[in-house]
Amino acid sequence: MTHNQTEIEILDCNDFWMQRRLAGGPREECGVFGIYGHEDAANLTYFGLYALQHRGQESAGIVSSDGKNVHEYKAMGLVSEVFHESRLKDLKGHLAVGHVRYSTTGSSVLQNAQPFCVNHAGCTLAVAHNGNLVNAHEIRRELEACGSIFQTTMDSEIIIHLLAKSWRKGIDEAIYQTMNLIKGAYSVLMLTEKALIGFRDPLGFRPLCIGRMSNGAYVLASETCALDLIQARYIRDVERGEVVIIDENGLRSFAAIQAKKRANCIFEFIYFARPDSNIFGRNVYTFRKALGAALVKEITIDADFVMPFPDSGNYAAVGYAQAAGIPLELAVIRNHYVGRTFIQPSQSMRDFGVRIKLNPVKETIRSKRVVIMEDSIIRGTTSRTRIKAIRDAGAKEISMLVSCPPTRYPCFYGIDFSTKGELIAAKQSVEDIRRFLGLDALHYLSLEAMVEASGASTDRFCMACFNGEYPTGINDHIGKFSLE
Repeated sequence: MTHNQTEIEILDCNDFWMQRRLAGGPREECGVFGIYGHEDAANLTYFGLYALQHRGQESAGIVSSDGKNVHEYKAMGLVSEVFHESRLKDLKGHLAVGHVRYSTTGSSVLQNAQPFCVNHAGCTLAVAHNGNLVNAHEIRRELEACGSIFQTTMDSEIIIHLLAKSWRKGIDEAIYQTMNLIKGAYSVLMLTEKALIGFRDPLGFRPLCIGRMSNGAYVLASETCALDLIQARYIRDVERGEVVIIDENGLRSFAAIQAKKRANCIFEFIYFARPDSNIFGRNVYTFRKALGAALVKEITIDADFVMPFPDSGNYAAVGYAQAAGIPLELAVIRNHYVGRTFIQPSQSMRDFGVRIKLNPVKETIRSKRVVIMEDSIIRGTTSRTRIKAIRDAGAKEISMLVSCPPTRYPCFYGIDFSTKGELIAAKQSVEDIRRFLGLDALHYLSLEAMVEASGASTDRFCMACFNGEYPTGINDHIGKFSLE
């Protein structure tokens, strides 16, 4: 068996990252997609990753197999930039796995792009990981002490090394032992020459679902929106602590590790997942509308209309407007044609990137009492610039409603705010934030109302970013650059 590695190139992302920094909200994590049993596996993986592009825009990669030979291509950039028709033709085979990345452990460099592919014991393994391991530093130190040599600075590579240590015991045992050593958040897809494998951490932090196409091909994906695009039928979620193995004999699964509690990331509903996806048994669009409606029960503001900053607060704004009986206005227009190559502004025009993306409709805003809906406030700097633009457009009063509680604690499970210093609510009171943002009023949804809107019990979700109650142990070695 051979491992045919195609050329890997680096795309210039400097202008893109300027825009990402200007976005101001929480950074995405990663998206994974895999398919078994289709002659166009790589093409379908391309479309699946396209649907999951919102989960990571740093790099993209696909690994495919025809049962004997494994083919790989990955590069820095968006899916549409990394892949084109000729490259996809080189990714032959009936099974494939793909990944879009936003780095939450390890720098944004090509060596950390995924899927991570290695040869071991006559077999090729490719791993695509969404999540963060909270004990990565300790495991890596132990592995290096035993002679392991690492090629990257991401925690995902640890999974490969642990699998390799037990590989001769069989694939089931190797995965079982690996899952019982790693801790934290992980939805993992793995490809060998002949199989597609998926497994999920026992607390169920990140989503992972199973679908099936009309020809019988199986699909594994981070979100159901990827299934919809390729017209695959949703079957079920991969369960917490479950291993799913798909090969020529079909699909089989087993429970590798069990936990009494669960910890679905509630920020997936609030921010990360696409609104047309169903995750953790609930539609994201309806969840966000429910959060907006829940705000009406806590505060009523005498205003002329409610408006979102597109696209972050759109669906909560709809829910609030319907429940409060006040008009919804799209009073800020988003430029959907902002490319990745515009002339960089001078320092004196440091707000240029925000203004080129969003522009207020002055005639709608002038002399009006405005309620702005936001899904979250992380650092606050971008919100401040946007609110100033609304004020400059002539708004009489500006209030802001946030459809989640204040984000006061770092996340160690796959969201890129791993220190308190990055969070405005960790350092300032709500009143201080109101003044900093230049608002007449500011209200966050309470934790209790957020959970009630979900229709689930409090013990279902990880809400550590709001209440500081981490479902797993954490230590001082956790951080984006802890392995560098």
